[in-house]
Amino acid sequence: MTRLVVTDQCFGNTRYEEQLARERGVEFASYQCVTEAETIEAVRGASVVLVNFAPITEAVLAAMAPGATVIRYGIGYDNVDVEAAARLGVAVANVPDYGIDTVADHAAAALLCLLRRLTIYDRTIRTDGWCAPGALGPIPSFRSTVVGLIGAGRIARSLATRLAPFGFTLLGFDPMVPPEVAAAAGITLCSMDEMLERAHAVSLHVPLTEQTRHLVNREFLMRMRPGSVLVNTSRGALVDEDALADALASGHLAAAALDVFDPEPLAPDSPLRKLPNVLLTPHAAFFSDESLDALQRLATEEAGRALAGEPLRCRVV
Repeated sequence: MTRLVVTDQCFGNTRYEEQLARERGVEFASYQCVTEAETIEAVRGASVVLVNFAPITEAVLAAMAPGATVIRYGIGYDNVDVEAAARLGVAVANVPDYGIDTVADHAAAALLCLLRRLTIYDRTIRTDGWCAPGALGPIPSFRSTVVGLIGAGRIARSLATRLAPFGFTLLGFDPMVPPEVAAAAGITLCSMDEMLERAHAVSLHVPLTEQTRHLVNREFLMRMRPGSVLVNTSRGALVDEDALADALASGHLAAAALDVFDPEPLAPDSPLRKLPNVLLTPHAAFFSDESLDALQRLATEEAGRALAGEPLRCRVV
């Protein structure tokens, strides 16, 4: 019998997935897999697999039914071995458009908070009693502030529309996006060197690949403008966390806001936990009541297409 399997999920329910299974007359099973071994047993013989963070390795893929489909709950799919999937004839799809506005909202909130030094003011008052407005370093007006966006895709462009009313100058680096598309969102594309030289704030909006892993390393951080800030709502492994901690502790960077980490959760002994100029959130940029519902619904609709043998809406392999 055809099997529809959820390896793990963050919704607290599988109402859409169960309804689909009933309508199509297929076997349904839901798990909360963490390890490869657990995931192999969960997906054995499955035709369609919906996955959040469980490891979809070559061994996991090999346990599925021939011609199976894997659908990632979310945008990134770095927990799926897509090369192995291609070799084994397993289709892979994601849901790239469920939470664009929500992630952009979170990134905008983080940028505004860091640029106005809100978290650092708050902590200083709580620990020291008070501080002079200029005691924590210079704060340029938003109209004289340059924000650099690494990646100019849908989330970055949505973020740009939120920042535009404040009067920021918006620079972008993205070789894959046409200049006219970026310009329509108010972003001027430039070289990475120019961005790092000019930007008071840098926000990351690129997928994790072998080419982007530790994109933000010691050299990158030293090229950033002294006193600038960094926001990461994309993937934790884009950033060398030890190098970032050193840049923050030395004062070269004024602050950072991190929603994603490598690994997750953030290690208990991470130096980032102890730094007062770091704003930490628990991989929550995607989260709102509306975006979570949209993610679950859109992923299940993709599963329905897979079960029907129809073309996938967002196939990546």
